Amino acid sequence: MLSGSCLCGGVTYRLTGPLRNSVACHCRQCRKTSGHYVSATQVQPGQLDVTKDDTLAWYQSSPGAHRGFCNRCGSSLFWRHVDDNGAVSVMSGTLDGSTGIATEKHIFVADKGDYYDIADDLPQHDQ
Repeated sequence: MLSGSCLCGGVTYRLTGPLRNSVACHCRQCRKTSGHYVSATQVQPGQLDVTKDDTLAWYQSSPGAHRGFCNRCGSSLFWRHVDDNGAVSVMSGTLDGSTGIATEKHIFVADKGDYYDIADDLPQHDQ
């Protein structure tokens, strides 16, 4: 089991079971919500237990997706697609301690900012 939280502790959660490796997303929305690109693992609904949600808010960022964040400190925590069988992407940087996962690929690299380079040899996908 792994735990995680937002910066101020207003939202805490636990994850159980195997985690998907992290995917780095360079899309415009991820860059806007995080200030850079986002790296996220993904779990099925039964693997996520939000243990404290005092400051958890959800924003519908597009017709098919919602983003969970802390409305006090602004931490970006979760992303879920309406039609994804309830799977939830969890921002890897909000996990506490060692995760046992690695970044496996980059997505939406056609949208990445011009101020940085992707300097690894992982697969890159335009969308």
